[in-house]
Amino acid sequence: MTDEPLPEALSAEINAALDEAGVHSDRRLVMRMLRTAILLGEDGADRLDLKIASAALAEMRDAFRLFAPFRGVPKVTVFGSARTRQDDPLYLQARDVAAVLAQDGWMVVTGAGPGIMQAAAEGAGPERSLGVSIRLPFEEKANGLVAGQDHVVAMKYFFTRKLMLIKESRGFICLPGGFGTLDEMFELLTLQQTGKAEPMPIVLLDEPGGTFWQGLRRFIDQELAPAGVISEGDFDRVVITDSVDAARDEITGFWWNYDSLRWIGDELVLRLRVAPTEAEIDDLNERFASMLASGRIRRVEPRQPEIADADVLELPRLALHLEQRQVGNLFRLIGAINQLPSAAPAR
Repeated sequence: MTDEPLPEALSAEINAALDEAGVHSDRRLVMRMLRTAILLGEDGADRLDLKIASAALAEMRDAFRLFAPFRGVPKVTVFGSARTRQDDPLYLQARDVAAVLAQDGWMVVTGAGPGIMQAAAEGAGPERSLGVSIRLPFEEKANGLVAGQDHVVAMKYFFTRKLMLIKESRGFICLPGGFGTLDEMFELLTLQQTGKAEPMPIVLLDEPGGTFWQGLRRFIDQELAPAGVISEGDFDRVVITDSVDAARDEITGFWWNYDSLRWIGDELVLRLRVAPTEAEIDDLNERFASMLASGRIRRVEPRQPEIADADVLELPRLALHLEQRQVGNLFRLIGAINQLPSAAPAR
C-alpha cells in the first residue's frame, strides 16, 4: 500500500473541509481514504474500477452504521442454505441454536435470506437478529424478521458482504448448504489457518444423525491431508456436531477464560478472565514449546500501547513470542487456557 503525498495546497484544502465537517477522530485514516480516491482519479482508473471502489466503500459504511449500536454485544454468524424448507430438520436446528444463544445474550447475524437464514432469525427473534443481504435478481428480498426492525443492510458485492458477516462476530455456525455456504465455511478456515483473522470458534452443525459434515471430514482426511495441501490437524479447529447444546457450548465455551489478544511488536499478548497459577504457566510452556519462537509464556502487566488505549487493563495477561508458522494453531493454546483448573470460576 502506497502513501503518495498530495500537493501541499490540496492537502490544506482537504484539511479545511474536514474541519468544516467536524472530522477530528482518526483524521489520518480519513485523509488516507480521501488521498486514495484522488490518486485513483489521477491514475485514470477505468470507470468500472471506480464504480467497484466507490460502491464497496459506501456499502461498508452502511454496514458499519448497522453494527455500531451493538458493538458491545457478542454476535454469532449462522451460515446455511437459502433453499432449506421450514419442515426440514435442519431448519429446526438453525432456529433452536439461535434461540439458545440469544437466551445467553448473543445476537445472531445472517445473510438475511430465506431458509437457514430465516430459521436463525426466527430463533433469535427480531430484536436480536442482524442481516447482511445480497442483491440478486433471482433471490427473495431480506426476510421480514430483520427488515421489519431495520436490522438489515443490502450489499451488491459478495466480498463486502462476506467481510461484514465475518468481521463483527465472535463465533460461527455453519449448517449444510451449497456453494455459497461451503465458500463461507472455507473462507473462515483459510482466515484462521493463515492468521489473517483472530481465533474464533467454528461449529459445523448437522441435523440429528446427519452425515453432511462427516462426509466433508472424510474428504479432508482422505484427500487433502494425504496430498499435503493442508497440514495434519488443520480441520481440528472446527467442531462437528448434531447437537444444539454442543454447538452452544463450543461458541460460549471458547470465551470462558480467553478474552482477546493483541500484537505489540513481535510479542503476542493474551488477555484472560482469570489469572493462571505459576504451575499452570509452567505446564503451558511444556505443552506448547513448539509454538514459541523464543523465550517462555509468561505473565505480564498491560503494555504501554494497551495503557494508551485503555484496552481491558483490568484483565490478567500472558505474553509470548509466537513462531509465525504456528499462528494457525493458536486455537489449541486458547483451548488449553480455557481448560485450566484456575479457569473454573470463569465458567
